[in-house]
Amino acid sequence: MNSTFRNRIVICRVYTPPKVKEGSWVLVDRLWPRGIKKETLAFDLWLKDITPSTTLRQWFHENSEKRWSEFVDCYIEELNHKSDLIELILEMAEHTPVTLFYAAKDPEHNHALILNAVLRSWPNLPDKTLLL
Repeated sequence: MNSTFRNRIVICRVYTPPKVKEGSWVLVDRLWPRGIKKETLAFDLWLKDITPSTTLRQWFHENSEKRWSEFVDCYIEELNHKSDLIELILEMAEHTPVTLFYAAKDPEHNHALILNAVLRSWPNLPDKTLLL
């Protein structure tokens, strides 16, 4: 698998979508984003199962600033068990740009950043220092 296509995967907050749709749009949140009508954004795919587990997500949101480093480790571990979904996104990116949409408020501490890092380094682990 050629790795040059991996730079065609980008993340974007669902509340600030690009004006022009290019490639595949994938929602990577377990819950539908508040205030967004389903017909407003033309997602090609909604991958609920690639998101952090409910338990991990709730634990992280209790104290996200202090728990970020541990959350990174835990979510990477969860993603290692979701190789089929990782491969699905990578296969999509071989053919078209892929935008991963998330709803988190914090653009520097959210699961989409971790997911993107995993996608770029797969099947190896990402350099965690780039996420801290």
